[in-house]
Amino acid sequence: MTKYAAYIANFNKEQSPFVVEMEQYAAAHHVPIMDRGGMELFISLLRLQQPQRILEIGSAIGYSAIRIAEALPDAAVVTIERDTARYAKAVDYITRSGLSERITIFEADALLTEQAEIFNQTYDALFIDAAKGQYQRFFEKYSPTVTQGGVIYCDNMFMHGVILYDEQEIPRRNRTMIRNLKEFTKWIMANPEYETSLLPVGDGLLIAVKK
Repeated sequence: MTKYAAYIANFNKEQSPFVVEMEQYAAAHHVPIMDRGGMELFISLLRLQQPQRILEIGSAIGYSAIRIAEALPDAAVVTIERDTARYAKAVDYITRSGLSERITIFEADALLTEQAEIFNQTYDALFIDAAKGQYQRFFEKYSPTVTQGGVIYCDNMFMHGVILYDEQEIPRRNRTMIRNLKEFTKWIMANPEYETSLLPVGDGLLIAVKK
């Protein structure tokens, strides 16, 4: 955490025991969730946008979906998770949160599913936070469901700084993922159908507004 991030964190409101429990579970079980700084900025952006329907790719344990639904009481969230254990934990947390009526979770591979319940509706916001090497495929598959003027958010664009490494410095098992993420970034930043910004907050948040 930078000095500036630490300073800002002093002003963040204290989280509920339930949110802290989710954060501690994620840390203990190595489940990737948005860090608090990135989450607070993301929620602030959503509050400005005021989307009514939000689609999330990559539920993990339901942390982001719950935080979003808590912050936007008029919004409905649809979220997709392919890992069975994480899906089950997300269902448990969503049920305990009391937000089941506004959060719908599907156990599915987001790149393979064609479920009508997901695709037969449109969304004001799309949040991609799944396999980083597949971001362009997620984007291309789900962006048609986003309304004109809607916003697509992508987290972990910096991959904890690895995106800045020379390829020879990156472990071989991660090279394709990082290469794909870099290519996606170039592609979307140059895409004339979107107004796109890349923000140096959290682990890097990309924001693409559909024209």
